[in-house]
Amino acid sequence: QVQLVESGGGVVQAGGSLRLSCAGSGRTFSDYAMGWFRQAPGKERERVATITRIGGVTEYADSVKGRFTIRRDNAKDTVYLQMNSLKPEDTAVYYCAVSNFVATLTSGGYWGQGTQVTVSS
Repeated sequence: QVQLVESGGGVVQAGGSLRLSCAGSGRTFSDYAMGWFRQAPGKERERVATITRIGGVTEYADSVKGRFTIRRDNAKDTVYLQMNSLKPEDTAVYYCAVSNFVATLTSGGYWGQGTQVTVSS
């Protein structure tokens, strides 16, 4: 059983930065693809960034390209999301997820409890 705990959320002014962390336990993180998702009130869940299990290939939503960076540290069983130049529309609950493949993150992955990010204008 994999357990994921997100941290690093908070309130920040527009233009600021935050770094989210997702620490895992129960399995070896190097076995998994990882991703960050977010959901704002009244909106559907959105895939923000993903990183593959092999090769560490990253992909980003168009809305965050150039501003967010996903990084994994297999030695620490942790995945990070560095968020720069934050905008009010980035306000959401952010979730991390892990799965065997990027394609199965939403359908067959393990999820954390989420961390709130609020960007004030």
